[in-house]
Amino acid sequence: MIKTGLLFFATALAEIIGCFLPYLWLRKEGSPWLLLPAALSLVVFVWLLTLHPAASGRVYAAYGGVYVATALLWLRVVDGIKLSSLDWLGAGIALLGMGIIASAWKPAG
Repeated sequence: MIKTGLLFFATALAEIIGCFLPYLWLRKEGSPWLLLPAALSLVVFVWLLTLHPAASGRVYAAYGGVYVATALLWLRVVDGIKLSSLDWLGAGIALLGMGIIASAWKPAG
């Protein structure tokens, strides 16, 4: 479960970076050179998706819980926005949901 959670976290981070850098370029007058690491990050994101346990709705639903928590951490660490107690509660619930969904996975075979 920890290995899967870390994989989901890395995947979410690659996805967020791949979307954040073009945002900086388009909305914050960043350099167009930001598009190169953005594209690389999205390539890493897609590659990491291939390492997930399966390409199924259940796996992606569980990934969504980690994505929510990662996006909130990004908001706090990168954007410097203080999270409310409800933000933290929501992140905890999302991660709990990930754990519940992941606990239903059965080994292939």
